Amino acid sequence: MKKRIIALLGVISAIYTFSSFGKVYQGYTRQELRDLYGSGNHELWPKPHLFDEAKEGFQDIGSLPKPEFPKDNPYSKDKEELGKILFFDPRLSKSGQISCANCHDPELAWADGRRVAYGHDRQQGTRNTPTILNIIYAKEYFWDGRAASLEEQAKAPIENPVEMNLHSRLAVKRIAKIKGYREYFQKAFGDDKITEEHIVKAIATFERTIISPKSKFDKFVGGEKEAFTDSEINGLHLFRTKANCINCHNTPYFSDQKFHNLGLTYFGREYEDLGLYNISKKNEDVGKFKTPTLREVSQTAPYMHNGLFPNIRGVLNMYNAGMPNEKRNRDSPLAPKKSGMLEKLNLTDTELTDLENFLKTLHSYQYKMRAPQLPK
Repeated sequence: MKKRIIALLGVISAIYTFSSFGKVYQGYTRQELRDLYGSGNHELWPKPHLFDEAKEGFQDIGSLPKPEFPKDNPYSKDKEELGKILFFDPRLSKSGQISCANCHDPELAWADGRRVAYGHDRQQGTRNTPTILNIIYAKEYFWDGRAASLEEQAKAPIENPVEMNLHSRLAVKRIAKIKGYREYFQKAFGDDKITEEHIVKAIATFERTIISPKSKFDKFVGGEKEAFTDSEINGLHLFRTKANCINCHNTPYFSDQKFHNLGLTYFGREYEDLGLYNISKKNEDVGKFKTPTLREVSQTAPYMHNGLFPNIRGVLNMYNAGMPNEKRNRDSPLAPKKSGMLEKLNLTDTELTDLENFLKTLHSYQYKMRAPQLPK
């Protein structure tokens, strides 16, 4: 009997040592993780778990650096003000009813909260609307990277027949007829000439000013050790290690800004979307989409390029399962190949909750911008 009690105590002790009450993943105590991650010194952090594919250009997560505006479109307050007005002006659309703010709504974390966007004549698009929060840190634009600059991106929805459906030349003529705009263009560009270049430069300048303030995450890794709960600390550690998130969602922007196939191509079926392949025409790019930022992720549901997942837990559950394997039409030269970095993770329910709690610490943006008065 005594031996059984001793054995039982040994089992309980082991459970305590390796459970969430004592040790966490890779043998660190919660206090050790708090001291390391909350030290304000990245060099003290535990080593991240990286696949070879992720090592090129890897930069660890952290606080966002000071934003930089491009040399060919430097910042000015007047240009920002003009861009804000144009961003909210529905007269840039054929119907006169759709503005940039329809899909990038400041009340909805600068996205639209829909699975996919809708536009001219209530036509539905095929992809989820990404937030423009912190877009100044992006390097390529759209899910398939088809725009190389934010100025180029700003022009595309105006001309897209499914979105605003107005040729840029006609958009320029329409804005040029509005006398109240001349003063704004004069202040922003030194003359009152209204051109396509000036319109997209102003809109892009405004979009680059939409930046998140410091989040709970930024405060914690900056040295405020008590800013995180134990669950959030464990979620951060899992993010960089066992859960493999860091392989794609790295850098202070929480995106490697690369393109990956997650097994959601719907190849050979309804809703098929070949992603980057549509732009590059390279077979190896079938089904690849740009890694989205995770900053403000708790506010920007639904998720993935097609808005498939309505909540964060659904996304985490799918990653935990290793993401789907597309089995149809495997003999096709375009058969998509899922990223080798996706594997079954065997995360527990507690670990999934910790991960979700950590992701919520990336939220900080609260300001709800009012639409400006439009020129007449």
